[in-house]
Amino acid sequence: MTTIQNETYLSMLQELGAESLDSAAFQILANVDHRFMRDLKINVQNSLKFENLTAKESALLAFACSLNEKNHKLVEIFKNKSIQEGSNEEELADMIAVVGLLRMNNVFYRFRHFVEKEYYNSTPAGLKMTAMGKPTTSKEFFELASLAISAMNGCETCVKSHEASVLHQGCTEARVYDAIRLSAIIRSFDAIVG
Repeated sequence: MTTIQNETYLSMLQELGAESLDSAAFQILANVDHRFMRDLKINVQNSLKFENLTAKESALLAFACSLNEKNHKLVEIFKNKSIQEGSNEEELADMIAVVGLLRMNNVFYRFRHFVEKEYYNSTPAGLKMTAMGKPTTSKEFFELASLAISAMNGCETCVKSHEASVLHQGCTEARVYDAIRLSAIIRSFDAIVG
């Protein structure tokens, strides 16, 4: 693959502190200097500077979203960005726990929601989730990350539950909205970098 020399792509790398994001999709976009590459650059830049999330929270959330999408390139980029913004290993571990827990819960609770049978709905889940009780990050941010991952994974039950919980923790709807926009942008970014 030819090294991409597109100006938009190179400035995106600089913004993210990345050496490369080379992919066949990026190569095609760069070759024709497609408008979507500029849109993607602006969306990614904006997502890391949303007014209702700190830079550290944005980087941690982008790290969790990238991990959820299993995109190793983006995981490494946003892990480094999180550390650059002051995150420690325990906070990164919280985001790993969020992804692991929600990938489990989203399957389980989507199944219950889809089937809607009394037996499944009344039988205890029996799933261990103590990490949710005392996160290193704040409970509010852990719930916000849980909401974003649940939205990415399309679990209506978990989205409604975590949205109610995060608002109960004192989060604003504007903060929720920024977290969901960030997760949507990371999903778009993943499709091109993947």
